[in-house]
Formats: sequence, C-alpha cells, structure tokens
Amino acid sequence: MRALRAREICPFCVRAIGSHGPLAGHVFSQIPAWVITKVPGIGGLWAPDISYFNGLYHVYYAGSTFASNISVIGLATNTTLDSTDAAYRWVDQGEVLGSMSSDDFNAIDPTILADTDGSVWLTYGSYWSRIKQQQIDPTTGNLLESNPTQYSLAHRPNVRYDPIEGSSLVHKGNYYYLFASFDNCCAVDPYQDTYRIMVGRGTSPQGPFTDMNGTDMMEGGGAQLLAGTGTSWNGPGGGTAYLDSQNGDIITFHAIKLPDGAAYFFVNSLTWTNDWPQIQP
Repeated sequence: MRALRAREICPFCVRAIGSHGPLAGHVFSQIPAWVITKVPGIGGLWAPDISYFNGLYHVYYAGSTFASNISVIGLATNTTLDSTDAAYRWVDQGEVLGSMSSDDFNAIDPTILADTDGSVWLTYGSYWSRIKQQQIDPTTGNLLESNPTQYSLAHRPNVRYDPIEGSSLVHKGNYYYLFASFDNCCAVDPYQDTYRIMVGRGTSPQGPFTDMNGTDMMEGGGAQLLAGTGTSWNGPGGGTAYLDSQNGDIITFHAIKLPDGAAYFFVNSLTWTNDWPQIQP
C-alpha cells in the first residue's frame, strides 16, 4: 500500500501518519504470560517486525523494560493478513531469543531479512555491545541450530554506552544495507532527543558494513541519512526500509514534533544515488 499523504509537513517528510489515528488491529489482546514471567515489570511489547517466508507471516516482537537488557524476542505467525478471512489468527510461537543482565547484548529491536538465496537472518540489539545477528531456520522461524554463531555488525566503541539500536537490513543489487539509529531517543526534554538514522553497506549479510568514507560500522562508522532539525522536528529513528520494485522503495521511521514532543510515524520514499540510499521529502 502506498503511503498516505500527510496533513503535517516538515522539512524532511511530506508523508506522516499521526500517532493518534485509529487502531488498525492487534496481534495480541494481552501480553503473553511467558513474556511477563521472563521480563518482570513489563508494561508493553516493543518494536514489531513483520515478514513473509515459508508460507507464513511472521511478526517478531520484543519484550523489555526501559534501560534494561533483561529482554526477549518472541514470534507470532499467521497465514493471512486479511482479518475477515476465517483462517485469520495470530499464533504465538514463544521465545526466539533472550538476554539477561549478565549478557553483553540486548535482545530487542528484531528485524528480518529473508534473502534472495532463501536464507533468513535476524538482526537485533540495542546499546550494551553492538548490533547483533543470528540465522533463522525458515521452516520454524526459530534460530537455526546448525549455525549458532552470533555475528556482530555495528558498534560505537568510542561513544559512552554504545548508543546504537533500531537496525534494519535489506539486500538491493550488489549490496546489503544496514540501517541503524544512533544516539538517544525519548528524552524528557524533546529538544535533547538526538536520535538519527544512519546507514552502511556491505557485500554479505554479515558485512563488514562501511560508510561512504570506507569506515567500518564496527568502528563507529555510518553515513547519516536523517537527523532532527532542532526547531520543528527531532529524533528521527527506528528506520526500516522496504523494497518495492513496482511502486518504489520506502522507509518508515518515527520522530517527535516540537515543541510538545508528540510522536509521529512517517513513511517516506527511499531513492538511490550511486548505490547509496537517500530519504526523500
């Protein structure tokens, strides 16, 4: 479906969906019991990512609490997205991956790449130590037992707390593109929200991903795609790219309106110059 034309216009986006619009539907009517057990004090589920492979729609989602890495990534599946279909039913498949306070990673912000060769990759992570990746078994949607490797894709070694999260991985042409959010989201003062969307590219799902200057994202590299204006909008992040050869590529992300800090969801065109993406207003 093409993006809805905005009623709000900002310097970097002319398509926006207000955060107070009607609810289109839900996957769960309540948080699954297993998530509540795994993540004490949880108040909601985060960062859903939807993909289609092996004849099923897969929604990977995160359960966590703010500033904690006691987190889980779960999976729900459905055979159709048509809520009027008799077969429409989201089935929770349980935990795919978890992290504890003793781990050096955070199991949130899942995103799926179903690659052209049939392989499926789960990319995830927030703060702690890097954006991570593991291979998924296409038949089950769970981690592939024959490849237990946890890959590291991006890291900010010289920045306190390693503020990087909200990743998205796509394969276009000869390159894989890793989108990520740098710096800090959700500040009490919206003018201090420093979230911004970055990207690097590589020739395999595991990278290395480099920016336009050739700096590896494992060494803090990344080409900036979008940052706040500090006057009308701030904190764009959580960017997820969708490739559509017929209607044109898009990227979705969230940002906050100044001065009140109201959250908005955006859908912008994504174009390419010399094999590098650009977000179009």
